[in-house]
Amino acid sequence: MHILYNFPVSQHARRVVALMEIAGLDYDLKHVAMDQGEYLSPDYLAINPNHQIPTLIDGEVKIHESNAILRYLCLKHDLKDWYPSDLALRALVEQWLDWGQCRLGPAVIDIVFNTVFAGDNGDAEAIKRGHEKMAELAPILSDGLEGRAFLCGETPTIADLAIASNVTHLAFANASPVEPNITAWLERMCAIKGFQTTLPQQAVA
Repeated sequence: MHILYNFPVSQHARRVVALMEIAGLDYDLKHVAMDQGEYLSPDYLAINPNHQIPTLIDGEVKIHESNAILRYLCLKHDLKDWYPSDLALRALVEQWLDWGQCRLGPAVIDIVFNTVFAGDNGDAEAIKRGHEKMAELAPILSDGLEGRAFLCGETPTIADLAIASNVTHLAFANASPVEPNITAWLERMCAIKGFQTTLPQQAVA
């Protein structure tokens, strides 16, 4: 049984839940009340000293980073459709995973956290910075989807789960990309039942 420490609004946790749902893996969600500061509690810090979500516990294995969890699950359960063994395809998956974590993710956090979750304490400069980054990043994502159904070809991979979890998070701030390649790709992603069940309500509406 996989145990996932989870907060349902977290885009990083949602991508892991989506993969487990799609693959039909047995798992148990342990709720961490991020909105009440539980991620800073001594009990959770003993599990994840980085005080972030998610954390996967699988027997003696404990993994914190969401993309590392995706890779681990794919390798353990031989999910080659989602994490292809072909070197060129694997490299493309890794490229998008890193791009999503290093470039897209911070822009999404700047926008969503400060617009929605920080309330009156939202950082206007961070919001501006996030929108400026998205103005650069959305065309890159759109170009990457040109002529293909998903980021790495005609079938989805964990790169799509990771990037789509970030992009759908922007719906909280009414900042979803409008590029046709991206919106068409998101429709295809949202048609995948396991991914669909993890969407925040704002992304479904």
